[in-house]
Amino acid sequence: MRSRLFGRLLAITASLIMLSSCGEYQKALKSPDPNYKFDFAKRAFEQKRYVQAYTLLKDNVVTQLKGSDKAEEAMYLLALSYYENKEYPDAAAYFKAYYQRYPKGKYAELARYYAGYAYYLDSPEAQLDQSETIKAIEELQAFLDYFPRSDKVTLAQNAIFELQDKLTLKELQNAQLYYNLGTYMGNNYESAIITARNAIKEYPYSKYKEELEMLVLKARYQEANLSVDERKAERFRDVIDEYYSFINNYPDSPRRSEADNILKIARRYAGE
Repeated sequence: MRSRLFGRLLAITASLIMLSSCGEYQKALKSPDPNYKFDFAKRAFEQKRYVQAYTLLKDNVVTQLKGSDKAEEAMYLLALSYYENKEYPDAAAYFKAYYQRYPKGKYAELARYYAGYAYYLDSPEAQLDQSETIKAIEELQAFLDYFPRSDKVTLAQNAIFELQDKLTLKELQNAQLYYNLGTYMGNNYESAIITARNAIKEYPYSKYKEELEMLVLKARYQEANLSVDERKAERFRDVIDEYYSFINNYPDSPRRSEADNILKIARRYAGE
């Protein structure tokens, strides 16, 4: 009985606090005083009421505080409120606005980092448009250029590597699509080779490099196999060169058996 009564009292107390908080928020929204709105937004942020915080701050508060010692903090807090609420595109935009307005400001280092990291967190799966991924790499690389001694350097570098792998995977998927199309409406094997090699050149340290190189070998084999008789020997010699390039790079590859089978056929046609 006592525990149930105590529970009710807690619920009533919580409701009163919520109503009081909502009342104060409405009062802050209606207030013409930017300092009052800023102070309330700071308290709201500390209490993890991020929507209240950024709603107040974007309501001309940053503009009205311009020139005061609070303006810089207000703009950074606006961006951080969006970030903590996981609204990453808006967060990135406001972090960029901050460091563009205050390139040597108190929060410039963090603003540059979070602008890139917000884009990183918003980066979609590899098969989708990668505009945000590219923005993330650009912002994080700029952060590293401006703040090479930051304690967030490792986090930024790891994020860049992950983002680059995502771009490489997209190119691998594109190359695989060309390969699967084969000779449909043209020589798609050559397109697969070009796409894969461009990805290898652009991202030489990607974890997908082995798959890309194997795809080049397979596409070379398919091209040779479909060649006219007078060109088969020459094309299969190219396949053999591609095989040795792959094996030299990946002698213990799990794809070694498939590569070895390609070599056997290539040698037969190449006259070796």
